[in-house]
Formats: sequence, C-alpha cells, structure tokens
Amino acid sequence: MKKRYSYLIRPFQIIIDVFIINIIVYLIYDKQYYNIYFLSYITIFWLLTSYFFGFYKVYRYTRFFRLFTLLGKQFLIFILGYFAYFGIFREGDIVNNQFLILTSIIISISFCKFFWFFLLKKYRSFGKNYRTTVVVGFDDSSKNIIKLFKSKSNLGYKYLGFFSDKVFTKKEYLGNLDSVFEYAKENTVDEIYCSLTLLTKDQIKKINKFALDQNIFLKLIPNSSELYSKNQSVEFYDDTLMVLNVSKLPFEFAENFYVKRVFDIFFSFFVCIFILSWLIPILWILVKFESKGPLIFKQKREGINGNEFICYKFRSMEINAFSDQVHTTKHDTRVTKMGTFLRKTSVDELPQFFNVLLGDMSVVGPRPHLESLSLVYQKDVNDYLKRHIVKPGITGLAQISGYRGEIKKRSDIKNRVRFDIFYIENWSFLLDLKIILKTILNVFKGEEKAY
Repeated sequence: MKKRYSYLIRPFQIIIDVFIINIIVYLIYDKQYYNIYFLSYITIFWLLTSYFFGFYKVYRYTRFFRLFTLLGKQFLIFILGYFAYFGIFREGDIVNNQFLILTSIIISISFCKFFWFFLLKKYRSFGKNYRTTVVVGFDDSSKNIIKLFKSKSNLGYKYLGFFSDKVFTKKEYLGNLDSVFEYAKENTVDEIYCSLTLLTKDQIKKINKFALDQNIFLKLIPNSSELYSKNQSVEFYDDTLMVLNVSKLPFEFAENFYVKRVFDIFFSFFVCIFILSWLIPILWILVKFESKGPLIFKQKREGINGNEFICYKFRSMEINAFSDQVHTTKHDTRVTKMGTFLRKTSVDELPQFFNVLLGDMSVVGPRPHLESLSLVYQKDVNDYLKRHIVKPGITGLAQISGYRGEIKKRSDIKNRVRFDIFYIENWSFLLDLKIILKTILNVFKGEEKAY
C-alpha cells in the first residue's frame, strides 16, 4: 500500500457501525430480543446489505450528495430485514422498543457517515493521507485536472508534475512521454492520469501494463466523443470535471477478499469435518494395502505472488522420481488401481482443503502448477504471471470448461490461462458458487480428462 493506511479506514468504519448497532440494543435493552440470535441476525444482515449495495464505497472524490443515495438504499433494505425478524421469529408478539431501536440506529449511523466524510476531508486538507499523482500529456483537459489537484487540497492529491513530448520550461515538466516509466520506478507514484487526446492506443496499453505491474492506479482523461470499454468507469472529481477510472480487479477490493476468505474457511471446515474425518481412515487402509508409501502426497507448487507452498493430495501413484517433473498421461503406468479411482472422481484433491485452511489456497481459483512447468509456460503464454495475483484453487473456471489434466499441445495451456484471467477479472461470489456446483456435477457425470 506504499506506506499508506487508507485500506484500514473502511474496515474501521464497518467495525464502528456494527458496534453502534449492538450498543444501541444494549442501552435501550428489551429483554424480549436482547439475545444472541437477534444481535447475530441484524449484524449479519447489516454486513450483507452493506456489501451488496456498496454502502462503504466512499472515495476521496465522492460528492456529498452521493451519501444520501447510499444511506437511502442501505436503510430501505435494512428496515425491511429488521421487521422481517419480528415477522418470522416473533409473529404475534408486541415488542416494546423496536421503533426506538431502529430510529436510533438510523440517526447514529447517518451521523457517523457524515462525520467520517467531513473528518477525512479536513484531515486531507492538512496534507495528510494524500496520493501522489502525475499527468501524461499536457492539453486543456490535463490543465483542468492539474488545476483541481492544486486548488482542492481536501481531495488528498499531491501533484508531482506532467510528461509531454513538447518541451516546457515549467518546473512541473518531468520529461517526455516515455520518461514516465523510469520516473515512476524511482519515485513514489500512486496514480497516473493520461490524456486520451494526446496518447495513442498503443501508448495507453503500454502504460496500463506498466501500471498493473507497479501497482499504480491508472486514470484516463477522456475525449468528449470517446467510446469507453466496460472496464472503465466514469468518476466526477468536481461538478463538471470527469475522468475515466480503469477499473480495479475484483480482488483489489478488501471486502471481496474477506468475503472469499470467510467462505473458504467455512466451506473447508465443513468438508474436513463431515467428509475427510471418516474418509481418511478408509483410504489409508485401501491405499496402503495396494502400494507402499504415505497416504498423503506432498508436492511443491506455485501460489499467490509466485510463492512456493506444499500442496497436499491423496497419493494415487507408485513412489517415483518423476512426480515433480512430468504431468500424468493417459494410461500412465505410475498410477495405481486405487489411484485411478481417486483421480477419476477427483477425490485425490480433497486434502487441499487443508491448504485452504492454512491460507495457501482458495476453494476456487487458477490451479497451481509445478515450478518447473511454470517456467516453461511463462515463456510461451502472454500474461501467464497474472494468475499469481490470486490464490490458486482446488477447482477453477478452466477446469469446469474442459481444460484440466494433461497438457498435450500449446493451445491447452493458452486456453487454460485465458479462462483463469477471465475469472480473475470478472470474479463474483455467485461465480464461485456456480463453479463449485459445476465441479460437483462433473464428479458424478465423469470427465474425459480426469486421469
């Protein structure tokens, strides 16, 4: 996060709001529903609605009136959910202080919402919690955004200078367009603003790739007649000044990371307790009876950011010296009879739920590759390393789309990576559920490449 602590602001606001909801119930104190069930219900319901309606997606450029829209949507659904509790669990009962509690929650959280908004603006006006920016291309549109950075200190932007192929005598001139790469590497640059009027598509693509590699946000200053792609969203920094935001990947939002991690933990606990607890002793007997060696096979794989971790599987082969170097092939003589069954049903992958609990893997994500094979794929496939920005998964979009198992030709790995990148760029919780459901159906249906 480049020495910034902005990423802590949103979780802190969530904790404060949840605390307010619970403390109001405690202070008003109605014995009929001051219990763990009611408190858990309204807390979970608040967190779910705030996630799906983006209640906490307030940025430094968010306008004041946007808060009213967020509050309106959030409380409309929360009120319905609040009274639904009494309709479902307290039907026919008259609960004394339910309106007082609800009113107190609405007033208190609304006050906090505006308080945080103005507090952060004031704090940023003192030169704190800022983001450093540079502008690439110098025209009228660029001048407007530069003027905004200089005049509105409460937005929290520190303008460093601009790049242009025209030579300027201004002290803010940092060099020609190609100089931005070296400058951004040597200095702390949080955001790059590019003029779409002066830069070609190839230059934008080059800067976009560089920004992704360097963890820098890219913003585009648009032409009024420009057609925009779906991965760009409009942002208004002032009443009339518009820029295009090159949308962040889903996993760059903290709330998506937490939702996925919480689901991984609960789902993996379920599998470990209700399936692996009785399956491991049975398989230990069957696997050991057929061949010598441990039940659990351990193998080094590449994980998030290319870090190495130990991946667990039920052993399906005879002990051999090539397990870390060669993919399993059809009719592979190394595979045991019991191993054939384990692979055909994908049961051999189940120990990886322990990897999920340890935090090395996720239930859904790109499959982890052997380091030796990964080095080969990096040379052959563009954007291969993008797979490493998320945790590898037990199953994934590529696997349910038919790209699993042995890689026979170059197109196999290319298509697999294509699906992996699509998953990373278009992740949603519902997509994870769909992939899990399709994986379970494929186990019963059987897959041609499951060998």
